[in-house]
Amino acid sequence: MAGGCLPVTPGRECPMDDRLLDYLQRILTARVYDVAIESPLEQAGRLSARLGNAVWLKREDTQPVHSFKLRGAYNKMARLTPAELARGVICSSAGNHAQGVALSARRLGCEAHIVMPVTTPELKSDAVRALGGRVILHGDSYSEAYGYAVELQQRHGYVFVHPFDDPDVIAGQGTIGMEILRQHQHPIDAVFVAIGGGGLISGVAAYIKAVRPEIKVIGVQMVDSDAMIQSVKAGRQVALAEVGLFADGTAVKLVGVETLRLTRELVDDFVTVNTDAVCAAIKDAFEDTRSILEPAGAMGIAGLKQYAAQHGLRERTLVAITCGANMNFDRLRFVADRAEAGEEREALFAVTIPEERGSFRRLCETIGGRNVTEFSYRISDGREAHVLVGLAIKNQGDAATINASLAAQNFSALNLAEDELAKEHLRYMVGGRSRHGAAERLYRFEFPERPGALMRFLSSMHPSWNISLFHYRNQGADYGRILVGIQVPDDELAAFQEFVDTLGYRCVDETANPVYQLFLR
Repeated sequence: MAGGCLPVTPGRECPMDDRLLDYLQRILTARVYDVAIESPLEQAGRLSARLGNAVWLKREDTQPVHSFKLRGAYNKMARLTPAELARGVICSSAGNHAQGVALSARRLGCEAHIVMPVTTPELKSDAVRALGGRVILHGDSYSEAYGYAVELQQRHGYVFVHPFDDPDVIAGQGTIGMEILRQHQHPIDAVFVAIGGGGLISGVAAYIKAVRPEIKVIGVQMVDSDAMIQSVKAGRQVALAEVGLFADGTAVKLVGVETLRLTRELVDDFVTVNTDAVCAAIKDAFEDTRSILEPAGAMGIAGLKQYAAQHGLRERTLVAITCGANMNFDRLRFVADRAEAGEEREALFAVTIPEERGSFRRLCETIGGRNVTEFSYRISDGREAHVLVGLAIKNQGDAATINASLAAQNFSALNLAEDELAKEHLRYMVGGRSRHGAAERLYRFEFPERPGALMRFLSSMHPSWNISLFHYRNQGADYGRILVGIQVPDDELAAFQEFVDTLGYRCVDETANPVYQLFLR
């Protein structure tokens, strides 16, 4: 990409060739291995087979602080004078740079003051405290934390350790590019790098383009945090009004001056990814490595997959930097729910069927032997029933086929694959009270999680018993769990109990449960 001359130090203009030589020297002499390891470069066997490309993962998530950030932080701080170290250091960070600074400060014997957004995962802020850093929570994003850190630096005279816009920090991160080329001396087609402020991609691109310029360097940003892409297109720094917080490690509103200059000159292409794609990439990494990446750490994989699909890449050698693994455990519920959608392995439909006996079963027969991931229904109308259905699919072409099958049965179906409201909220809110739920009894069933179990349940029911509520969600366990509201007349309760006993599934009568009485009855 076109761009102006990018000075390494203020007041010095130089051609790009000189700039690369300058960074090459900085990277080769970077002091990172006092605290960092040479992280492994591992082939992702399952992902490689699925994509038809040789996919390699540069495992920066295996660093002592589970992130690449300590490389740049230590390289910067190890070059400070004793007098500067005595003043103490300060930084702003969404978490990983903070841990790098705190670890480096402990190693070098100085105080570290860390300003972190209040949205920072507790796992990261606790890790900083455990390393001896003083944590100051301020603002909702990195940029707000940065502004407060600058204010404190000016007030107290601390040395500021920038997370990305500093040549020594950039050079520290550049050692990752050096290791990749040393570890894989065969042809590499592209390296995919997550971008927040741009320090990682600037350092990696500087080394790769100086040594093996034929290798493409591809930047990856979240669709809702793409400050670098917008800045490159505009030819100047573009400040975002808001950034998405899912990938908090790359939630940067304003990229650096130096990182923008390097990125404009050296990065070959960009790709943006969404939350679902990143969740799918976290799952991909787990399946190949048994490690759990944080969202920012999985962005390189998500970008690699998307870029390979968009450009039809086959039999190429592609590297993704897995740059962090500081994931809060409670976020895994969200990741697991969204991963299937991100991989296009789940289709979500809102299906309208006639509110009449047999239509519910006919819907199940139309779905056939497909693996059901979710089934939610609550009687609400005397004429029509609205059912939320999740189905496992191989690709979005399958979703179109399912839609056609439903239409052939005169069922109206709405594909909710791109509906954020449905994926984020509606699927957990189907239900409520109903004036049509007369003689309803509520039962909770557990059954072996295998194809056909749901149809066995439905086909065994007496036709006079009407299903008035149904909820099922595949949890990935050996046993599935179903909540069912069934309208059974009092004089048929004995027959219903016989049906339950014959079915052989564990069953709990929840009709008297106060939660049911409060919210669903």
